[in-house]
Amino acid sequence: MKIVGIGETVFDIVFKDGKPQAAVPGGSVFNAIISLGRTAGTAAASTAPRVIMATQMGKDNVSEIITSFMRRNNVEITHAICVEGRQSTISLAMLDSRNDARYEFFRDSAMPKFQTPDIEFEPGDILLFGSFFAISPATRLQVRELVARARSQGAIIYYDINFRKGPHGNSPHIKDYIEENCALSTIVRGSSEDIGNIYGECTAAEAYRDHISSLCSNFICTKGADSTEVFSPGFHAIYPVHKIETLSTIGAGDNFNAGVVYTLSQLPALAALTLGREEWDKIVTTAHLFSAEVCQSYENYVPEDFLKRYNF
Repeated sequence: MKIVGIGETVFDIVFKDGKPQAAVPGGSVFNAIISLGRTAGTAAASTAPRVIMATQMGKDNVSEIITSFMRRNNVEITHAICVEGRQSTISLAMLDSRNDARYEFFRDSAMPKFQTPDIEFEPGDILLFGSFFAISPATRLQVRELVARARSQGAIIYYDINFRKGPHGNSPHIKDYIEENCALSTIVRGSSEDIGNIYGECTAAEAYRDHISSLCSNFICTKGADSTEVFSPGFHAIYPVHKIETLSTIGAGDNFNAGVVYTLSQLPALAALTLGREEWDKIVTTAHLFSAEVCQSYENYVPEDFLKRYNF
């Protein structure tokens, strides 16, 4: 089987109290894919999934660092396109007193149009997508084309809404684009902040009942350090989050996604499409472990010995 991620790749420079703390490759889907590449690298060769990242960068020193990093972490780079004469995106992440990040992005405005990756899928493969890359006018249609292909070929589709209001947040079409993505997906995750940004003041249960359930039957709502709420046909549960001391929350949600996708990859394909309490308990417990691990370092991904330490 294979796990495919599609999204933006950036180079994160992390600051705390005005001082740089780390410089690491990043991006919402990218962070999850690196964690999945690392877990695949510790699996038996006969069972390890192929892990692929579809993305676009400039062809510069930054992209050399990133593609080398991907290879070292068992992520295939065939669909990581480096464009000659263009610069890769730099992100400045400013950590506040709670170690939550505020971002500034520096993008090359002359980057050519992203092309839909030529990737074919088989039943049981998993495609991960989300964030602004999935609704941006510059990339939305290309992402949708790949997602529709994956869905038609029997892949499991995992969509992380990850929507933050910004310059494009007032577009009248954003909600339509998000709901279109939900309708193509097997599982949708949204944070309580996402739900508020899209639907206004409402509970996760109201968002699922009134908006999401008719589009996608499996919905995960994460509520930061508080809890995770799951909705599925005939099933609803709230899972508390264990309290930890954080160093940086960058990548927490991304690695929650990695934990979900990792668990799905361990299930029989049929079970991954018919999720009950046993499956959800495994999925959320694992996702919480992935997320907590990342919050205790300046890296955006789980360490290479993660699976061994937790006896997966």
